[in-house]
Amino acid sequence: MRTKILALTASLMLALPSVALAQGIVGGAAEGAAQGNDAAGPVGGVVGGAVGAVVGGVAGLLGVEQRPRFREYVVREHRTSYVYDQPMAVGVVLPEQGITYYDVPSEYGVKGYRYTVINDRPVLVEPQTRRIVEIIE
Repeated sequence: MRTKILALTASLMLALPSVALAQGIVGGAAEGAAQGNDAAGPVGGVVGGAVGAVVGGVAGLLGVEQRPRFREYVVREHRTSYVYDQPMAVGVVLPEQGITYYDVPSEYGVKGYRYTVINDRPVLVEPQTRRIVEIIE
């Protein structure tokens, strides 16, 4: 039984990343769980959900295909870039004053987040904490 579970885990880890990659954490977990459940029942669903969440989380909030479109959208909006003189990375909390935060249009599927432009790079921000959650390259 243990060998079957290990084999299932290995096969799911190889198969699911391509599906979950562009979906973010929640979408990756849901898709991974569904495919794992279809492939191997409840155990497959648990393993698939975990793998999908990890892989989806690596992809970030915006899917791989959405990043260039979102970047183009921000450029078209001509948002002012805030100069930030500290190292910029995911997890950094931005200042409360001096930065304007904008709603992310619903078409990008990241409801509840805001964006701004820091050092000419669009970033997604958690509005309550002003914490950077994704830097759009």
